[in-house]
Amino acid sequence: MARRHRTAPIATPIAIEKYMDTETTPHTLLERVNAITEAIRQRAFDLFRSRDGGSGSEMEDWLQAERDVIWMPDATVVEMDNEFQAQVMLPGVDPNDIHVSALPGAIVVQADSAHIHQGNGEGVCFCEVSEKKLFRRLELPTSIDVDRVSASMDDGVLQVIAPKASSKAHDTDTKKQLTAAA
Repeated sequence: MARRHRTAPIATPIAIEKYMDTETTPHTLLERVNAITEAIRQRAFDLFRSRDGGSGSEMEDWLQAERDVIWMPDATVVEMDNEFQAQVMLPGVDPNDIHVSALPGAIVVQADSAHIHQGNGEGVCFCEVSEKKLFRRLELPTSIDVDRVSASMDDGVLQVIAPKASSKAHDTDTKKQLTAAA
């Protein structure tokens, strides 16, 4: 009887936008965040109008609008000695649609989901797949080395490895911040 060897699945590498300084966040990231914020604002206003206005429920409208517009997938961040390992569950998301941004103190994951039925959709009895925008900001307790962050997608799970910044680089950044504040 011949044995079959299973080959390990090949993870798809994901491109990462790397930003060294949070003060100079590029326009592309800001534009995507602003577009999401505007969609939430419009949805919150629609909810406000649907209940004939009135004060007292603005926060509930905003929170419901966030739930309606944004998909915040399950995620895990584990701190190791020299790095952070993040996993974001993205079943059904095409790796080519994922945007990962690395900032000194955070990882931002974004994607637009598209869901289409084959043919003209006839015969579909039930469908709960939403077309929300994926947006997840993973705050990190210490600075990371943005240049060395890597990401890959395997079997619906985005894996991000973010090495911690060396203490020397962190000390230099802290001195710069203290100097700028003085």
